[in-house]
Amino acid sequence: MEIGFYPGCSLKGTSSEYAQSTLAIAKAFDINLKEITDWNCCGATAAHNLNHELAIALPARVLALAEKEGMSEIVVPCAACYNRLSVTQHELNKDKGLKTRVSDILQMPLSGTIEIMNVMQFINKYIAEKIEEKVIKPFNQQVVCYYGCLLVRPQEVLNFDRLEDPQSMDTLMTKIGATPMEWAYKTECCGAGFSVSRTDIVAKLSGKIVKDAIDRDAKAIIVACPMCQSNLDMRRPHINSYLKMKTDIPVLYITQAIGLAVGIDRDELGLKKLFVTPSFA
Repeated sequence: MEIGFYPGCSLKGTSSEYAQSTLAIAKAFDINLKEITDWNCCGATAAHNLNHELAIALPARVLALAEKEGMSEIVVPCAACYNRLSVTQHELNKDKGLKTRVSDILQMPLSGTIEIMNVMQFINKYIAEKIEEKVIKPFNQQVVCYYGCLLVRPQEVLNFDRLEDPQSMDTLMTKIGATPMEWAYKTECCGAGFSVSRTDIVAKLSGKIVKDAIDRDAKAIIVACPMCQSNLDMRRPHINSYLKMKTDIPVLYITQAIGLAVGIDRDELGLKKLFVTPSFA
């Protein structure tokens, strides 16, 4: 089986382990994720604050390229990219005039019918039913699942999971033997793009997330967004400084957790790139 794949900028750079683990679990379930040829940045996180038409045109080009290659559905692991592509297709289909203008700018046709899936939707559609029979090393840990701001918002556009108490990641973790815990920070903001310009804000917001996870005795935070993972993991020295305590709870992508459970090698899953190494992997 072959499905379209849009890695976006992060998965080609700072979050390459997310791409590695996504491709690895797809391969383990006999799925080939075919990267869209000549893809471009979707404009996240700044373009939509500067120029609306540009912010639409950037992700629209990605969608047009996927359509040109005959793809009917694409997997978009990055939560920000998933948000921008989904919102763009929604706006184009709602405003035919805008759709025509953007198509003219791109000099490419746009049907607006491609199915855009985040990593959980992809796993649920093609992998979830087969996971339990492939588990050889159950992920026997208490975890908290962190969805962040963008994965389920705006709900009227994405129509994915529950807004305040999403469950899809928790359900998948249960399938691989983990125990997802109830907690207060499932969809709170980690600080997002302030990671460089206002690291103090990221330390405060991400620090509260990490502290709540630790207070509930979770052994890992599970994520599906490269920005969330980066802020919670890479910014750990700033978080520790804000909390005035050393924290060692690891932050894993859902794809890495599933990969470990089905026996994929830790190097193939990119676990070496994590700043906080999980002791159980």
